[in-house]
Amino acid sequence: MVLLGSLTDKLAQFLESLGADWVLWLLLGLLLVAIIVVVERALFFSKHRVDANALSKQVIQAVREGGPAKARERVSGLGGMTGGVLNAALDAWDDGVESVEEVVQAAITRERTSYDRWLPILGTLGNSAPFIGLFGTVIGILTAFAALGSGLEGAELKGKVMAQIGEALVATAVGLGVAIPSVVAFNVFKNRIKVMASETESMARMLMAHLKSRGPSGGGR
Repeated sequence: MVLLGSLTDKLAQFLESLGADWVLWLLLGLLLVAIIVVVERALFFSKHRVDANALSKQVIQAVREGGPAKARERVSGLGGMTGGVLNAALDAWDDGVESVEEVVQAAITRERTSYDRWLPILGTLGNSAPFIGLFGTVIGILTAFAALGSGLEGAELKGKVMAQIGEALVATAVGLGVAIPSVVAFNVFKNRIKVMASETESMARMLMAHLKSRGPSGGGR
């Protein structure tokens, strides 16, 4: 028990000597990382945004006018998930209808990796930032208790204790300030990926249905 008490005292003194300032700077650094990731992902999603309804009509019209060859011309310069999946589906059509569904699912899975990039950072920040802030709060409370035993009195003691408690609460607030936007952005991006994958799969299936209705004569290049 004596050894445990000594170890506890040493740990408390060590944490008090560190102070909570470094926790605040760490959280501000993590907030900057979150902002960078959100901006980068927002630009990426904006760059690859497509009007699913309009594109679907254009591709179907291309199929009606010239079959798979015409459809390939329409989607040849299309990037992102939509372009990758539609091009893969059209290429698979030449090998038989049976392989198209598997190819579409595989292409969606492959394309999603580029959309999921960096999102785990937001998820990690959303989960860990409150605990980092809480760690700073614990250090601030320990420092406040140390001030109570420092021999200070009156207004000086009150000012010292209140300053430490205020610093502790700020650490919690900053931790939540990092976590909440990170979680919101993570969920928004994930939902957008889910919607995009669903729209792309629907578009690919519609394209294949129209190609299939044309019969074998529409399957050539």
